[in-house]
Amino acid sequence: MPIREGKAQEIYIVTSGEMMAMYAANNIARGILKYAHSGGVRLGGLICNSRKVDREDELIMNLAERLNTQMIHFVPRDNIVQHAELRRMTVNEYAPDSNQAKEYAALAKKIINNDKLTIPTPVEFIR
Repeated sequence: MPIREGKAQEIYIVTSGEMMAMYAANNIARGILKYAHSGGVRLGGLICNSRKVDREDELIMNLAERLNTQMIHFVPRDNIVQHAELRRMTVNEYAPDSNQAKEYAALAKKIINNDKLTIPTPVEFIR
């Protein structure tokens, strides 16, 4: 909806190396493409929220290349996220000095400094 209503200019897709997550990311890229020319929306990149899939970083980098974008950051899986959620806190509130909090800070810096905004080229899947 935000893309269709012209409320989004810069989109980041959070995905993992799981097949259905990559399929969904491709569908989102298809939506971005649909409104890229009329609304000016651009894809800033893929964020890999790791699920510890074999060769996950390679899978997401390959998908990013095919979508004409980048994997802007790989967020490793860490159980500290679940510990924070159980306490109804963010990781930054629960464990501000943790490695996971540092990952989120690194991701934020990459997004702030990102100048590679593209029109995606979704993948056509053979049925």
